[in-house]
Amino acid sequence: MRTVNTVVTFLEMRTNPHAHAHPPANVSVALIHAENPTVHYYRYLYDTIGRDYNWIDRRKLSDTELSSQIQADNIAIYIAYVSGVPAGYFELDSSNPREVWLAYFGIMPEYQGMGLGKWLLSEAISAAWDLEPDVVKVETCTLDDPRALPLYQRMGFVPYERKDKVMEVLDSDNA
Repeated sequence: MRTVNTVVTFLEMRTNPHAHAHPPANVSVALIHAENPTVHYYRYLYDTIGRDYNWIDRRKLSDTELSSQIQADNIAIYIAYVSGVPAGYFELDSSNPREVWLAYFGIMPEYQGMGLGKWLLSEAISAAWDLEPDVVKVETCTLDDPRALPLYQRMGFVPYERKDKVMEVLDSDNA
């Protein structure tokens, strides 16, 4: 493990944009709500999508700890499939029902650049607003894909705070 400096941007959406992005025309997609996903399957999604962006927080958790987090009543996980293969996912946290967080969002490396991100984010925003919060929030940092922040903003999120943060990351030989 080593530490790196990053900038975290916090964004919010205070009104439902009621916008819908269509999936790419050249692929067969499905979005499925994963009810009580297994730890093994969740780790596969989290580790594969987050590998290049230093997602490590949940890698540190025991199976029991992770299970209690991802199977909590206030967590909703949706998985995008392309031709039956997992292509991305998002996770909503409604611990505070007035403030829904888009806790995790990502596309598998093999499916990046196909236009799935805009569609999947549109679906995440719609699912978040279905919970009838006052605000939907997300955060991203300079370790994430450089396309993340502009995409969030294009889809209607507005930055409200930025913070410098020192984060732990895995050494490249431990990734």
